[in-house]
Amino acid sequence: MIFTCPVCGKTLETAGNSYKCDAGHSFDTARSGYVNLLLSKHAGKTVHGDNKLMVRARREFLEKGYYQQLRDALCKAVRENFSGKVLLDAGCGEGYYTSAVAETLGAAAEVYGIDISKIAVEFAAKRRDGVHYAAGSVFHIPVADASCDVLITLFSPYCGEEFRRVLRDGGVMIMAIPSTDHLWELKQKIYDIPYKNEVKPYELDGFSFVGREHISYVMELASQDDIQQLFSMTPYYYRTGQEQQKRLETLGKLDVTADFELLIYKNDSKK
Repeated sequence: MIFTCPVCGKTLETAGNSYKCDAGHSFDTARSGYVNLLLSKHAGKTVHGDNKLMVRARREFLEKGYYQQLRDALCKAVRENFSGKVLLDAGCGEGYYTSAVAETLGAAAEVYGIDISKIAVEFAAKRRDGVHYAAGSVFHIPVADASCDVLITLFSPYCGEEFRRVLRDGGVMIMAIPSTDHLWELKQKIYDIPYKNEVKPYELDGFSFVGREHISYVMELASQDDIQQLFSMTPYYYRTGQEQQKRLETLGKLDVTADFELLIYKNDSKK
């Protein structure tokens, strides 16, 4: 068990339906199977992660296989770079990728997932996939120092200091980010002046850049439901007005580019 107490930092041990540390702090496991290790002071003053609408839309959209190529590429990258025992998904969402990675690695590996959204983690825990899930912030990851062999982070906030802390020396980080043309056609339908995504330089402090894979293909969204689910799971849904949102409501189908960068790094912060 690599989870640590968010109050004092001591190692947590399972005790019945709770997680407890030597200092006496205790955290109950939810009925769905996750543990809440998110302190209010670490949650921030704004909405804590994705809400139920976004999580449900993402789950339904992903389960239709539209991002299958990215998930397959991620699992392949994990297989090729995993050595040791422990993998952490930092910003696991509703567990679509985490569950697939856990299945890829098998019972010999310990897989953990954290997300700031309790709603998302609850959805993830209900998968019953053997992953240890917790609500927690990637800026205050409730796991022990140098306890992870691989860390994956997909479309989540980047916190280099914490990622380096939880990774062992030489541990691997696999990151997925949107590339230049991701969802370009959707943006064209919404915005008067659409914009391309900016892909920043790959170099990151404390990490050696190992390599990248560019994954790009066209998704044929076959229904209004699929279009709305994709839209609802993106930040664009909350950054557009009603007039812009209504532009999608008349569409029965839409071809949209999925464009990703899968980046691989090695933790060399101790050099």
